[in-house]
Amino acid sequence: MTARTLMIQGASSSVGKSFLTAGLCRVFSRHGLRVAPFKSQNMALNAAITITGAEIGRAQAVQADAAGVVAEAAMNPILIKAEADGLCQVVVMGRSIGTMPAGSYRAMRSQLWPQVMEALDDLRSRFDLVLIEGAGSPAEVNLSQGEIVNMKVAEAADAPVLLVGDIDRGGIFAALLGTLDLLSPSHRARVHGLIVNRFRGDRELFAGGVEFLERQGSLPVVGVVPYVPIRLPVEDSLEIAVLRAPRPGSALDVAIIHLEHLSNFDEFDGLVGEPGVSVRLVDRAHELGQPDLIVLPGSKTTVVDLLALRSAGLDAAILAARQAGSAVLGICAGYQMLGHRIDDSLGVESVHESVPGLGLLPAWTTFGASKVTAQREATVVAGCGLLAQAKSQVLRGYEMRMGAVLSTATVPLILDGRSDGSMSDDGWVVGTSLHGLLSDRLTRRLVLEALAERKGVSLPPPAAPPSDPFDQLADVLEGSLDLAQIERMAGLVRV
Repeated sequence: MTARTLMIQGASSSVGKSFLTAGLCRVFSRHGLRVAPFKSQNMALNAAITITGAEIGRAQAVQADAAGVVAEAAMNPILIKAEADGLCQVVVMGRSIGTMPAGSYRAMRSQLWPQVMEALDDLRSRFDLVLIEGAGSPAEVNLSQGEIVNMKVAEAADAPVLLVGDIDRGGIFAALLGTLDLLSPSHRARVHGLIVNRFRGDRELFAGGVEFLERQGSLPVVGVVPYVPIRLPVEDSLEIAVLRAPRPGSALDVAIIHLEHLSNFDEFDGLVGEPGVSVRLVDRAHELGQPDLIVLPGSKTTVVDLLALRSAGLDAAILAARQAGSAVLGICAGYQMLGHRIDDSLGVESVHESVPGLGLLPAWTTFGASKVTAQREATVVAGCGLLAQAKSQVLRGYEMRMGAVLSTATVPLILDGRSDGSMSDDGWVVGTSLHGLLSDRLTRRLVLEALAERKGVSLPPPAAPPSDPFDQLADVLEGSLDLAQIERMAGLVRV
């Protein structure tokens, strides 16, 4: 039996498509269905690594988790990762096929379409329901020619479409009705219902708005979803505005260097929620000061971002802060930047053959043509400094890198039986290729306690482990969506 399909499209980007799709994955899985998420083409720097080492969009991995199934490449057959100068890395079925100008990718979409359909058909053969997420808006008329992520997918999958608008940003009527008005008759017929997302206040006060949308759009409003402060690690999960406003009176100050091509930033979400810790993004030298911890995060374009960092004077600011006592943690590209030199003679990420790093670690990076993508089990072996209290801690993370790093320094981690990373003699500068060190709840707490002990301050007790956010979100959707009507649209029968 071929799985039923339901597609979530948006009146614009960032209206909550990924969020709602994740919630619906949990809702329908709780109803006894085996559910798979699907997004044919995702553009994001926040990626996930599957158990087979495939690279997919973070949102689809989160949605798979919500559905209680294992994430796989078929759930996001095409991932586009933006680089500098209008270039993008194209990942197909979890593996990079190279870097190219954006225009070249657009020209090859028709060649990739059969792989999109093969992935979708494969999922439909193994699941009861495939929840499909669109991208941006189906009414972006300048991009609609040759698109393979919105209405073309809906037509191929014979999927009813629910169109989502974000009332929190304003203009909900123009957004939803204008989108419908710009669709061709055949595409408009694909839309079966409207969803108003992120509503604040008394739902009854919007009754007239629902009536207006239904009358003008000739479609049912199948839900008014309230604004819910639930954080999911999807592509845009790290709220930049929140990190621009440090928490006053915090015991610890953590500064994350805001690289232009900052990637996999969801690994800092847990850090943001730690009691007594102020986390801030810094992209100007004068803003850095002397934080307790400086984090150099991952980047899609290591050399370009290193040169931009240097141009902004942040290199000198980081070195001065380290000299004054700040601890420094470099993750993946950030680790490579902390070394003495980065060589890219093959032009993998830039036109610069060799650039000096910050020189805080005795490490040298060489970029090669192959990309490492793998989940890893890590053991902390550092005996001093930043990771001293976390020694012998075992955690899971992943590697996603192009460069190979050679180092003569003490090793802080063992990844699947091999050495990884570098650390300074005093242990307060650490670099690692592993993403996830600060995602692991216990390891993160032990790192923060080492910083607090060094500073002579006490941290508040750790927050209680959060309840399952997917069940919280599913409860909200169960109470705010007309699920019976949505199920009829998708041809579903409850079991």
